[in-house]
Amino acid sequence: MNKQHVTYTPTGGGCSKMMIIDSEDNIIKNVQIIGGCQGNTQGLSKLLVGMEVGDAIRRLEGIDCRERGTSCPDQLAQALKQISR
Repeated sequence: MNKQHVTYTPTGGGCSKMMIIDSEDNIIKNVQIIGGCQGNTQGLSKLLVGMEVGDAIRRLEGIDCRERGTSCPDQLAQALKQISR
């Protein structure tokens, strides 16, 4: 059993302040996003639980918010990359 825990501080001017992710055997088990738009971050967290880490990265990476070059979903992809190493 391979459990991983990542605490990630987003960069690039997004709204969220911290992301905490737990995975087991490359499956996302828990996502907590601190800061950001509460409804969106709660929804995103619930959608990711049970998803394979690589699938989540492919779906979220590159999403842009307000021409910042990143977004909360994109930053989640960056955090998830720490698990997939």
